[in-house]
This record gives sequence, structure tokens and C-alpha cells, in this order.
Amino acid sequence: MQAMLLCYFLFSLLGSEAAPGADEVKYLPGLQKQPSFKQYSGYLSVANGKHLHYWSVLESQKDCSSLDGLLTEHGPFLYNNLNTFYLLSPAGVGFSYADDQNYVTNDTEVSMNNYLALKEFFRLFPEFSKNELFLTGESYGGIYIPTLAERVMEDESLNLQGVAVGNGMSSYEMNDNSLVYFAYYHGLLGSRLWSELQTFCCKGGKCNFYDNHNHNCSLSLSEVQDIVYSSGLNMYNLYAPCPGGVRQRVSIEKGELVIRDLGNSFISHQWTQLWNQKLRGLASLHRNVRLDPPCTNSTPSSLYLNNPFVRGALHISPKALDWVICSSEVNLNYGRLYMDVRKQYLKLLSALKYRVLVYNGDVDMACNFMGDEWFVESLHQQVEVQRRPWLYDDEEGRQVGGFVKEFDNIAFLTIKGSGHMVPTDKPIAAYAMFSRFITRQPY
Repeated sequence: MQAMLLCYFLFSLLGSEAAPGADEVKYLPGLQKQPSFKQYSGYLSVANGKHLHYWSVLESQKDCSSLDGLLTEHGPFLYNNLNTFYLLSPAGVGFSYADDQNYVTNDTEVSMNNYLALKEFFRLFPEFSKNELFLTGESYGGIYIPTLAERVMEDESLNLQGVAVGNGMSSYEMNDNSLVYFAYYHGLLGSRLWSELQTFCCKGGKCNFYDNHNHNCSLSLSEVQDIVYSSGLNMYNLYAPCPGGVRQRVSIEKGELVIRDLGNSFISHQWTQLWNQKLRGLASLHRNVRLDPPCTNSTPSSLYLNNPFVRGALHISPKALDWVICSSEVNLNYGRLYMDVRKQYLKLLSALKYRVLVYNGDVDMACNFMGDEWFVESLHQQVEVQRRPWLYDDEEGRQVGGFVKEFDNIAFLTIKGSGHMVPTDKPIAAYAMFSRFITRQPY
């Protein structure tokens, strides 16, 4: 899921205990068995009257079934002596809100507010301030996490140990360019369209699908985008069915404008910019606008989190909006300032002390594995271990989890058969990967 829309950070803090009592979640409605671990939910106040919702699970045990990523992705994880902190950011996403209800923001403001929220968390939970800290995120977290890490690494009071980004937006250019190859070699485009793309978008053996101004190239790329994002394929997992069936990119349902376009691909092309302007115009004409990622079913999470008893248990402010998986207001007014995060990664790697992991489910089309692999290669780090299969054990025995290539202090890893939400699609493999990352074991 695009983290701008449903965004959370998972901060992993090893060891320790205690916390502020007012935020403790003492009972979660609807569970057959209440968790045995402590958890806290409340607000972290940052700049300009913004209040970011957090949910922290402390020393989670095997009965953990802990907002959409927390509820549907990380519930199966069984980590002992590991504390997790989820941050719903920016304001306007999830239960996070702003006093003035102004949800126009951009990458830089979000980065600063995330840093301020982290500092506020440690003010409320000082017993964790010296613990090992890992920053993780997925999707648009590919922008959020490195830009946050750049601030955190300069703060000597924070014990940053590593960064992990899953199916992240690391470079718009590489994501667009690689997506076309991904689509063709997965049998989506056909020989006629591929031939046109080669003719109009490529020159001297190099293709530019990102910001090519050739009119015929743009027409061909528009067709690619329609196939990938509008034909009914599950963009988050090519080989999975589409929950809810094939839907239109924009529709009116029960008087509500529903947009199923996240606007993250081919943003440098004129037809994409015109389409986004049209969407903003349509949104301004409707009182109720809902942004639904295609081929996702957020109904169970929405029903649960908007239950008044659940909101009460989580100490949700009456000023917070109803929980939705994506915020149309944030998305349609968001300022994308970073077209790639190469500078942030190089700064992290130059410190020679942080463990960095970039991982991708290999059948995701939102942020495909090839683009992130190209991105990691473009950092030109010393190769330590050449690309190889990595293994894990399940009930059937030893299995191939995917492939990994290790460089100095950074690794690129794929999860075989997984889509965008790796812990949901491949929980056992994801658990093995995260465990090795956090404990600094070989992949």
C-alpha cells in the first residue's frame, strides 16, 4: 500500500519495559482472547498543531494479533523481547489529525514531523531511549524511511542500528522504467505494443519510459498503464485475484466519488498530469471522496477500527476522522519533493555502521523488484556476496525464500511469490527475513 495513503512506520526497540499509563490499551473489544503483552495507543503532538496517532506493542508474544498493516500484515509475527511502534503519518492518515484540519503537506514536512514524533515517543517512554532502534516501512515508506533516517542518524541520543524498506518507492525513474520490462516479460503487453515501445521510447540500446517527450512513446506508455493499473489485474500481486472484482478507476457509489488511482506511476508524463488535475477537479465537486487502492478489501479493518468501543479502547480523539485505508485529501494535495532517495542511502552507508535491507515481493507491480534492485545497484557499493537463493524452513521442510545479493552494509532481497504486502503473502518467509535482519544473522 502506498504509505502516503495508509502509512505507518515500524520502529523496533529491543528489550526494556514500562510506559505512560494513560495510553495503555487494557482491553480490545471483539477478541476471543485478550493479548498477554502490554500495548499503548495515543497521540504524539508535533509541529503546527498536528497530532500523530501511534500504537505500540511491547514485548510481543506468540498470541499477538495486533490499523491495516498492523492488523493484516504483522499480526502473525512472533517476536520475543521486541517492541514495535507504529506511527500513522502524515496528519490526515488513519486517526492522525491537525487542529486546523489542513492536510496539505510534503515530503520534507512529513520527515520533520516523523522525527519530532519519534523524539516525543522517547520523551513519553524514556526507558527505551538507549535501546537498539530499527526504522522500517513499505511502499511510500521508501521515501519516508530514508528521509527520516537521515535526521535520526544525526541525533546522538537515538541508538539507530538499521533501516529496512519493503517494496519501496526508491526512485520514480527506475520504478517506471523497470515496470515496462516487468510487464512485458510477465506476458502482459504483447509483441505489437512491445515493438512500438522499442521504436518510440528507445534509442541506442537505452529506453526511457520515465520522462520521454516523444508523442508516440507517451501513447504507448498510456496503454501500458491501462493494462497494468486499469484492466482488473491486481497491481499489488500479479498472480492474486482482485478482491471485489474488476472496478473502474473512478466511479460514483451511493453519492460518493470513489477513486482507485494512487497516482504514483509515470508522473512525469503530460497525460498523467492532466489526469491528476481532472481528479482534483472532480474531487472538488463532491462532498464525499473516497480513495480506495485497487484490488484491496479494507472493510474488515474499517468496521473494526471505526467501532466506537474500539476507538475508545485506543484513546482516539473525537477530532480524528473516521479511519479509512487511504486519505484522498492527503493524497490529492501531497507535495512529492524527492524523486529518488539516493543521497539519503549514500549518507547512511557512508557511516559504515548501519544495517540496511531493501526487500521486495517479486510479483508486485506497484513498486516492482527490478526497480529497487536497479536502485541498490546504482549505489555502487562493494559486493560481499553475489546473488544467491536464500532459504527458510516451513512445515514442508527447507524452502527457497527468494534471492539475495549482499553489499557492504546493505542487502537487496526478494521474496518469491509475494506481492506488495510481504508479511501478508508470505508470513513464514517474512518472519525469517526480519529475524535475520534484526539479529544481524546472514540471510
